[in-house]
Amino acid sequence: MLWTSWLVLLLCWGTTSGEQQADGSDGTPARARADIHRQRSPPPVEPLDFGFVPAAVYDTHAYYEPGPIGILFHMVHAFLYVIQPNPFPKDMIVKVIQQNMGGIKLEEWRKPDNVVLLLQWIYYEVGFLTCATIGITLVVLIPIIGLCFCVCRCCENCGGEMHQRQRKNADCQRGFYTASLVATSIFIILGVLIAYAANHNVTTQIKSTRRLINTNLRDLKTFANNTPAQVEYLTAQYTTAKNKVLSDLDNIGPLLGGRIHSQLEKEVVPSLDTALRMAGAKVENAIKAMRETKEALENVSSSLEVLQEGTAKLQASLSGERASLSNTLSDPACTNGAVSQTCNTIRSTLSQLGINADFSMLPDLSHALANVNTVLKTDLSNIVQKGYSSFNDTPKLVHEQTKNIVSGVKGMLDKIGTEINSFSKMFPVEASLVNFTNFLTKGQKNIESYYPQVDQLDFYRWIGCVAALCMVVLVLAFNSLGLLCGACGYDKQATPTTRGCLSNTGGNLLMAGVGFSFIFAWVLMAIVTTLFVVGGNIEKLICEPLANRQLFKIIDTPFLVHPAKKNFLPGMLFQNPNIDLTLGSMYRDCHENNGLYHSLQLETMFNINSFLNRTVYNKDLANVFESVRVDLQDILLLEQAGRDNLINFANSGVGEIDYEAYLAEVNKGVTLVDLLSFSTDLEAQADQLPRGALENALKGHASSIRQIHREQVVPMLQAMKYVRARSTLSQSIKQLQRMSSDLPVKVTNILSAIDAAEYLITHNASHVVKRETKVFTQSLEGYFKQYTVWVKNSLTAEVAQCKPISNIVDSMEIVACSFIIDSVNTFWFGLGGCCILLIPSIIFSVKLAKYYRRMDTEDVFEDMGNTGNPGEHMCDIHGDLAVVRYEQCFCLHACRGVTWWRDVLQSL
Repeated sequence: MLWTSWLVLLLCWGTTSGEQQADGSDGTPARARADIHRQRSPPPVEPLDFGFVPAAVYDTHAYYEPGPIGILFHMVHAFLYVIQPNPFPKDMIVKVIQQNMGGIKLEEWRKPDNVVLLLQWIYYEVGFLTCATIGITLVVLIPIIGLCFCVCRCCENCGGEMHQRQRKNADCQRGFYTASLVATSIFIILGVLIAYAANHNVTTQIKSTRRLINTNLRDLKTFANNTPAQVEYLTAQYTTAKNKVLSDLDNIGPLLGGRIHSQLEKEVVPSLDTALRMAGAKVENAIKAMRETKEALENVSSSLEVLQEGTAKLQASLSGERASLSNTLSDPACTNGAVSQTCNTIRSTLSQLGINADFSMLPDLSHALANVNTVLKTDLSNIVQKGYSSFNDTPKLVHEQTKNIVSGVKGMLDKIGTEINSFSKMFPVEASLVNFTNFLTKGQKNIESYYPQVDQLDFYRWIGCVAALCMVVLVLAFNSLGLLCGACGYDKQATPTTRGCLSNTGGNLLMAGVGFSFIFAWVLMAIVTTLFVVGGNIEKLICEPLANRQLFKIIDTPFLVHPAKKNFLPGMLFQNPNIDLTLGSMYRDCHENNGLYHSLQLETMFNINSFLNRTVYNKDLANVFESVRVDLQDILLLEQAGRDNLINFANSGVGEIDYEAYLAEVNKGVTLVDLLSFSTDLEAQADQLPRGALENALKGHASSIRQIHREQVVPMLQAMKYVRARSTLSQSIKQLQRMSSDLPVKVTNILSAIDAAEYLITHNASHVVKRETKVFTQSLEGYFKQYTVWVKNSLTAEVAQCKPISNIVDSMEIVACSFIIDSVNTFWFGLGGCCILLIPSIIFSVKLAKYYRRMDTEDVFEDMGNTGNPGEHMCDIHGDLAVVRYEQCFCLHACRGVTWWRDVLQSL
């Protein structure tokens, strides 16, 4: 685990003395979390883009796909499962380790607990023990049986007698033995091929092992070289959070002011709108009233001038005509009795020739109009706009009130950035990584120096395995040649003593195969038994638990190594066995490519949260943020001059005008009598007078009165000046009369509404300002919190990703189990099958050799013809052979004697 110690030094060099577990067990975070839950949840903060930590690209792909030979591996695994179906004995192994950590002593095994463990272990290994017992038995018995078999055959027993009894089913038996031997040989060939494939796979995969070693070492170098850049990137990204905070502080006016304005729109502006609408409506009404008053006053004044001018001219004309008519009626002719009555009647109507409405007596309105014009010179229509513009001026107001705070915060942030950069350079990480890289380079050279020796040892191993297989192949060769020669040289017509040379050679080859089987079988069985016990147990006790990570659970068992040391891994790495760090959790985190900081739980040695809380967002910076204050007390909707103008408008004198007098004059007619009717009546009365100068004069006056009507009254009526003037004057006077009574009330209501709106802005909006100020400061805090969270997440998942560590474990599993153990197990599986099949091969070869080898004697059956003594037998010699005829008599000794003499003669 030396490389792991180096990796730990990369990130926590010197931190063990400066940071203790007290930082991690501080109660402040817990209290802070409780306070956060009690408070209102903070608003969302704009996410910052810290980019991506420079990622390391690792070359090792710790995955192995065996290909077609995987089928054989699965067959071996299935066979081992049949032999050993029991689950992995984790608890039993833990007990054995814990009870024997002090050293194994013979007398300790006599204790009941150890006896129980031993029995449990025997029960777990019963499958292997049974097979090993069988293998050892065969190793012992095969040479003994072979020796006995040879001695027995030399004594012409056990099939060693060169004599074959003829049977009716001899061809059937020969075919059966031939087919059985062929099938057995085929299966032996398959076993040889399986064993050879496994043997060759070891050699092939050893070459792949070099690739795994190189890629793993290269990944460790990549890990070492990439870690400083990742740490530097983490510290450099503090600038992102700092620049964002400085940007927000530089734009505190529009940001905080905009938030205040936005929240005022939601909470205060509805009420303020009501107040301002009321004030605005009242101001607009007042302005409208002022304008209408001014317009009415101007209309009254202009209409009055028109009426005064028109009535003055008409008054003059009618006065002249009345005087002229009066002079005419003073004529002596009017003194006559009948005429005098008509003249008196006309004289009594002279008073009707005059104007009815006298507008010249109405009061002048110039003073009131001048007061209204003075009030209208002040623009009161911008009160609502000024009320809303006060919100638009909030950013400027906020910026002015926070100038000093912004400059102070900038200095503090620069100081914090310097502290972070200086802290990251406190530890000699780069120097340690350089040493680690040099260590890896040197280690790689040392490993590569052993490659020739490994190749040489693998060659010797390959030769040994091939030699073992050649033993089987030699037996197969004898069996195959024996079958080939025997089958080709076999003649059904030949007797056992007259078989050909080829057939006899086939039988001899089969017997040679039997001899070599006895010679090699026990050696091969010993090899198979040894490899089976070793390889099978390694597969069941190491490879399978390592594949399903059960082996880690044994190593991670608390107090396994020492009763006072809880965990093995942290005790070895950090001299602190109480840290909750296990090999399984470390492997799992590294397999998921998490950071070494999280995988080794380095927060127990260096708490990054505590460090960032002390530096990135400390109490001094928090106090500065909390000191941000915004005040809206200086906002005014209406200054004192505007108030004075409104009061002056109420006292402009419009309410003192005598509107009744105006209305009385307006409602009167223009003249006292209709001039046309008056002239018609005058002519009618003139017609009653005698003809003469008086009649003509009166008719002339009637004509003059018509002319006045036609030339002055009718044009006035036709041009509508007079009518419009009267109508406008009447409406304006009524309007003025109506508005004059409400002017003081309207002015009072306007001032009250403006006061209410100002109070709402300056007082009721204060809580909104405080809340939004707090939200703004929380957003600034949120940027630093984002940075701290990002740093922690990056350390957990992106910085110093320890995938190479899990790749090393996986590569060791692949090399040891997939490359070697699976191939070794497949080798003994194939070779063991061959050894087992050699036993039936021996039997079938011995049986079949009888049908191919040339016999010394044979059974001959001769019919006695019609002698009537079918029970008589005779022994005779045919050539150099003893002919034995027997059914009820035996001539065995005689035949043997003949044979003995034949051998003697042949030897001579």
